[in-house]
Amino acid sequence: MANEFAKMRRLRVVPVVAAMVVGVVALSCVTFATPGFMGWVEDPSEQPWHWLLGGLSLAVPMVSPILLAVLASRQVDIEHQGNGWLLSQTSGLTPGYLCRVKFVATGAVVVAATLAQSGLVFALGKLVGITVAFPAGQWFSYTASIVAVNLVLFALHLLLSARIGNQLVGLGVGVLGVFVTVSSTGMPTWLAHFFPPWGYYALATPVDAREGGVVALDPPHLSVITLGVAAGVLFMFITRRFDRQEA
Repeated sequence: MANEFAKMRRLRVVPVVAAMVVGVVALSCVTFATPGFMGWVEDPSEQPWHWLLGGLSLAVPMVSPILLAVLASRQVDIEHQGNGWLLSQTSGLTPGYLCRVKFVATGAVVVAATLAQSGLVFALGKLVGITVAFPAGQWFSYTASIVAVNLVLFALHLLLSARIGNQLVGLGVGVLGVFVTVSSTGMPTWLAHFFPPWGYYALATPVDAREGGVVALDPPHLSVITLGVAAGVLFMFITRRFDRQEA
């Protein structure tokens, strides 16, 4: 684990994570430019927190898929370039075990970045003067759902990058994922279920803008939990298979 964190420093992981956080926060705060928003900060009927939460739920799926692909690629490409798989295996660390260690180490960074995004958007909402009641339940449940979806997507890209030496493939999937994610926002809920994990960004969306204003939704949190459990089992199964392969 310590070795993986040491690799992260050399791989410039911090700038990639910082770009993800800054990108999400910046796009979320476009909400501040909504006509009349600054006049709603003290009006409970206008639900300014829900507008800001809506901005966050639009920003996350536009930024995360590509940068998570970049993050996974950087973590694995060093093993392909330096024959690290073989070196680790001679030290008793199988490829599958190394993938699991990478997931835990870098996954902790992904979780921290996702929590930072949510916290910074909340802090900026306070900074601009929003004084109405904070919808803690919706905000925290959305943050937890996005943590789960981000981890699932990161695991997918980690396996893809480990299996395919050409890292352009993983990055191409990341770009394609943005289009799938954006498209899934207009899909019926039942259809979005068939595009994991990208469609689950849309499923986790807690609010929606309508003609009369912003309305709260009832996201299928059980679906996100099921995705996380299924992805965890599948990740363990695939990396166990990696354990039986020669580097």
